[in-house]
Amino acid sequence: MSIAPEAPPAADPTVWRRMHPITPAIKGWKVLVGVLVVASYQFGDDLRRAAELIEGGEWRIVGLIVAGIVVVGFGYSALAWRVTRFAVTDDAVHLQQGVLFRQQRQARLDRLQAVDVVQPLLARLTGLSELRLEVAGGSGSGVSLAFLREAEAESLRAELLARAAGVHQEEDGTPAPAAPEQPLFEVPMGRLIVATLRSSATVGLLVMVVAIIVTSVVARDIGPAFVLLPGLLGFAGYFWSQFNRGANFRAAISPDGIRLRHGLTEARAQTVPPGRVQALSITQGPLWRGRDWWRVDMNVAGYSGSSDSDHATANVLLPVGTRDEAVLALWLVLPDLGTPDPRAVVEAGLSGSGDALGFTTVPERARWLDLLAWRRRGVLVTDRALLVRSGRLVRRLVVVPHERTQSLTLRQGPLQRRLRVASIVVHSTPGPVTPSVDHLDQAVAARLLEEQSDRARTARKTAAPEQWMRRTEDA
Repeated sequence: MSIAPEAPPAADPTVWRRMHPITPAIKGWKVLVGVLVVASYQFGDDLRRAAELIEGGEWRIVGLIVAGIVVVGFGYSALAWRVTRFAVTDDAVHLQQGVLFRQQRQARLDRLQAVDVVQPLLARLTGLSELRLEVAGGSGSGVSLAFLREAEAESLRAELLARAAGVHQEEDGTPAPAAPEQPLFEVPMGRLIVATLRSSATVGLLVMVVAIIVTSVVARDIGPAFVLLPGLLGFAGYFWSQFNRGANFRAAISPDGIRLRHGLTEARAQTVPPGRVQALSITQGPLWRGRDWWRVDMNVAGYSGSSDSDHATANVLLPVGTRDEAVLALWLVLPDLGTPDPRAVVEAGLSGSGDALGFTTVPERARWLDLLAWRRRGVLVTDRALLVRSGRLVRRLVVVPHERTQSLTLRQGPLQRRLRVASIVVHSTPGPVTPSVDHLDQAVAARLLEEQSDRARTARKTAAPEQWMRRTEDA
């Protein structure tokens, strides 16, 4: 009896691609910077020892060691690039990497939350970009493709969004075109500079400078100035980070979602699907009152596993804008506020006080817990969202769609128990917005907790499925 030969295994149809060939050079320079930082730290406090090394010729040995470390670092980066590859299928993005320990990561397109194009300074100078995929699943679930040509990164981003929406390539292999966009607003550079200088950090900086001058005059010694120098550098770093992140800020709307572009030394292009915004806050500091400027922050699902610096960058919907621009940003996230006169309600939340337009305020006995802003504190429940108003010096309006409410907690401290008031905390995804309704009458708070739990549960059941990446043929 003859045995039929086994059929050969089917060839893997997956098309694997590599990063750009100069990726090792972009990543390897970090090794050189690290070595220089360590060397400056070692010899910066001992100038005499550094001078002895230079005069004795030992600097050559140090230079050889540094050169060796740099060569090893660049060599390792080149080897890592050699074994790193990625592939895009109808279901996921696959990434294989690792020199000593091989690792394969997979970003499922049906769990795709965001696709951002990021350009660090050196990559930007060389025309390259990093593609960051945020996937639902917690910390470490994202995938980074670094580095690709800028045009390739933009094309791949459009391809991933199309595949996630169920739109495949044409029969000739042509990828789906990028969705069109309509510009909405942008932040002028002059406004950003003035707004940064008009922040609370400027007040702290002036206080520190006055303290340095007074201390130096009283002590007749310039030494105290050097003690406070790290604080001055900290303020300088804050001003630079705010300006660097908000520079060139532009917002547009497309079938993919809200598209944001910003950054000076590190350019970032991100797409924020409105349905992924869990909570939103509109704030105004006292130094912005005269210009009537506002800032809009948001908690976005999918960025919960990002680093702190990414949070500060990715969760800003408007770094500084006019009142109309701030309201427009709110409409982008929640176009239907569920009230007959939404603009009047928002105005009452931004600048109003008392119980006008249906806001529930805190009782007068709660003023001892908030002497300045107790009259402005209030909460309003509409058919679509929970609005929380607070702050006298720093005005704040927080908006949480009912279907985005994850859970609620009733809290009552010892002073609150004595005054018969309580607070409700609305739990959201990690981010800059922390929704809470403080110092309500305890009976009102208990009733609001129960009613809001029912609203959130009902809204989640009746909410339409997330369609942020769905496109029509004529889009």
